[in-house]
Amino acid sequence: MKADLFDFELPEERIALAPAQPRDAARLMVVRPGVEAAPTAKAGACFSDSRVDRLPELLRPGDALVLNDTRVIRAALSGERLRGEQRARIAFNLHKRLDESRWLAFARPAKRLKPGDRLRFGHDGRVCLLGQLEASIAAVGAAGEVELSFSLHGPYLDEAIEVLGDPPLPPYIASRREPEPEDAERYQTIYARRDGAVAAPTAGLHFTPALFAALEARGIARHFVTLHVGAGTFLPVKAEDTAGHRMHGEWGEISAETAEALNRVRAAGGRLVAVGSTALRLLETAAGEDGRLAPFAGETELFITPGYGFKAVDLMLTNFHLPRSTLFMLVAAFSGLATMQQAYRHAIDAGYRFYSYGDACLLYPVHTRR
Repeated sequence: MKADLFDFELPEERIALAPAQPRDAARLMVVRPGVEAAPTAKAGACFSDSRVDRLPELLRPGDALVLNDTRVIRAALSGERLRGEQRARIAFNLHKRLDESRWLAFARPAKRLKPGDRLRFGHDGRVCLLGQLEASIAAVGAAGEVELSFSLHGPYLDEAIEVLGDPPLPPYIASRREPEPEDAERYQTIYARRDGAVAAPTAGLHFTPALFAALEARGIARHFVTLHVGAGTFLPVKAEDTAGHRMHGEWGEISAETAEALNRVRAAGGRLVAVGSTALRLLETAAGEDGRLAPFAGETELFITPGYGFKAVDLMLTNFHLPRSTLFMLVAAFSGLATMQQAYRHAIDAGYRFYSYGDACLLYPVHTRR
């Protein structure tokens, strides 16, 4: 499909720079699409405006939330490039670990870097008790991507990144304000458990202990999977056609116990509600053609566009996404392109807040399976 079909204009004031307080006070648009004959057909969509804290009444007893328990590391590093007597400030966003001492990262400005350059981190006054963190540029790739080879490795490198790094705020926030101390907490889900993400699974940012208690009282279960979100989630599709886009691989895991528990939910007539695109992509990666989930551990590069046949997910909770992004393509596949174009126009007109710190949607599929 042409990538231009997934483009739209968003007024800058609709981009949220901070989350709702409390988290579950965010607005929630419920989208129940009509059946579409073609991706560009006119949608008979039905929208209703609600709030995230009303989610229990929008779901049914016996349904199950599937949440991504990845934990965001402090992957935004500011460093100095050392080349003889010359010094240059460079910002890095780590996005994929290669081994115990090497990471792929996006650099700004990358044009100042070449293989062999030395880097030093911690020049802003923060001190790593393990010593100074240094790195070298092992390779320079396309689109600002570089390979960093660090002087520390394993848990020692992890500790240094935690001390010297900042929360990796998305570029549409980081370009408009400086990181704040509060971001370390609010750019993390309350159930984050497994270190490894360099971007938050943002649909999960809306949950609070009170909301979890209300969902449990309603008879709605919750189960956890892990997918370590990469910074590639923010990249627009630059190819003219979606067939020309390459997804960054992301590591994920569904345990045997969780897979079997989710299979029992569906067998009993409950619905699986994917909390965010990461949980959805992992479930679909692990599902057989009959929709039954199997244990999974490994990388997924699943790229979902309209025409994909969903197997495992019945409903989806998600935020509002960037134009031409793989995430907007995914929700267009789930609820229909024309439906989501219409939904986003409604959201813009109604003052919904967009992107990572913004409001949410509860999406029904374009074709209801049961």
